[in-house]
Amino acid sequence: MEEPRIRLGNDEVWLELVRIGADSWQITADWSSWLTADFTADLSAAEVAGFVVRMLSHLRAPSGGRFSAAVTPGRNNPLTLRAEPVGDGFAFFVRLTPNGDDDVCHLQMEIDPIATSELREAFSALHAALVV
Repeated sequence: MEEPRIRLGNDEVWLELVRIGADSWQITADWSSWLTADFTADLSAAEVAGFVVRMLSHLRAPSGGRFSAAVTPGRNNPLTLRAEPVGDGFAFFVRLTPNGDDDVCHLQMEIDPIATSELREAFSALHAALVV
C-alpha cells in the first residue's frame, strides 16, 4: 500500500509531503533544482489530517481572499502554506522550517497558481488516505 502523500506544483517548482513512518513525514521542495529542501519532520497523522481539513475548508467554500494554514500550530511547525487567489485557483507561498520555527534556517518559495478543483482533489485524496 502506498503511503499518504501530496505533491503541489509542476516539474519546475514543487512541494511534496509523504508519510514515511507512523509519526514521520518527508517534506521535499524544489525550485528548478537551484534551491531544494529535503528533511524529515515528526508529525502525527492527526496533525497532518487537521492541516488537510483546514486547507479543504478554505478550498471547498473559497472566499476569494487569501488564507494561510500551518501543519502544526506550535513552535515546531515545519510547513506553512499561504494561499493567494489567482484566477480560478491559488498561488502558494511556502515556508519550510526544518528545525522548527528557526528564523536562521528556513526556505521560502512560490508555487504558480493551481486550479481550485485540482487542489480540492489533491487534498481530498490525502485526507482519504489518512482516515483509512
